[in-house]
Amino acid sequence: MTSTTLTLRRLNRTLLRRQLLDARAEVPVADAVARLLAVQAQEPNWVFAGLWSRVAGVERADLEAAVEARTLVRGPLLRGTQHLVTADDYAWLRPTVAPVLDRLARSTYYRRETDGIDPGELVALAREVLGTDLVPRKDLAAALAARWPGRRGAVLAAAVEARSPVVHGPATSAFGSWWSRRSIRVADAGAWLGRPVGDADPGALVRRYLAAFGPATVMDVQAYTGLTRLRPLTDALRDDPGAGLRTYRGPDGAELLDLADAELADEDAPAPVRFLAAFDNAVLGHRDRTRLLPEEHRTTVIPGYSMVHATVLLDGFVAATWTVADGSLAVHPLVPLPAGVEDEVLAEGARMAAFLDLDADGVTLGR
Repeated sequence: MTSTTLTLRRLNRTLLRRQLLDARAEVPVADAVARLLAVQAQEPNWVFAGLWSRVAGVERADLEAAVEARTLVRGPLLRGTQHLVTADDYAWLRPTVAPVLDRLARSTYYRRETDGIDPGELVALAREVLGTDLVPRKDLAAALAARWPGRRGAVLAAAVEARSPVVHGPATSAFGSWWSRRSIRVADAGAWLGRPVGDADPGALVRRYLAAFGPATVMDVQAYTGLTRLRPLTDALRDDPGAGLRTYRGPDGAELLDLADAELADEDAPAPVRFLAAFDNAVLGHRDRTRLLPEEHRTTVIPGYSMVHATVLLDGFVAATWTVADGSLAVHPLVPLPAGVEDEVLAEGARMAAFLDLDADGVTLGR
């Protein structure tokens, strides 16, 4: 059977729709996070910015309340980085990405401090220290360093987070910091959520990824999740009539997988100006990012050193970056802005600035 070939613009518009970027969703913030699968949460304020562009009428207090209620939780997940997910999704997602975190725990950075320590003993002591409540990460580090003198307690504590399901306290996700917080309180995930962490479900991860980012290649799934060797699983899902998958071809002829009942957007669908957060899902969601990020701008937006700059979408594609400095928001075009678009960008920037407690009247546009 010949698969339908999808144009770049159709992939772009479909990604916007699934990422809630074509029209803000009228849903609770936790429902939006679930539809996105996960939101990268390394630096707290950017989470608020990313969700503001996706959820109609969202308030900063909505996100903070969901974390306080333990409906949303933060911890190391996809690619070993900090993500915000629903508590329901954490229960199966954490064990599903455990191989990624285990691989991280075996890296040179950790081995320098953990060589000779039995991982089971390390985790057992950490769980004893954590008990059933939040504990400052520095206190956990001190307890581990006391048991293994001469080792760096901070690295041992980080190794525990890679080896065992651990979540961070609500203060870590509160609005107010553009950088990773130094003071973090951690808890055993099962104790914090009041239920055991469940079993791995890689099939569910593939389907949920496709719902949020499809149609996509197997390499796209692997790049976003950090998991490897998914081809046998995706082949089995593709060939299983009950799995609910179908295939397309991308502009380059590559096979794209998607949910059989997922709708594709029209390539001529309108695409409003949207401000994306740093480390945004939509930018990082694929190995081939050209459906949103033109190749000529890739190294500007993703310059290395684990940085992914905040961006502005025009006609669905990245056309500018934006920064926050000295209480103001500045837009830095990557291409000349079409006539009449500058006012739209400045207006959306002013609305974002107001939401983030920045100077809404001081949004600037570079030339």
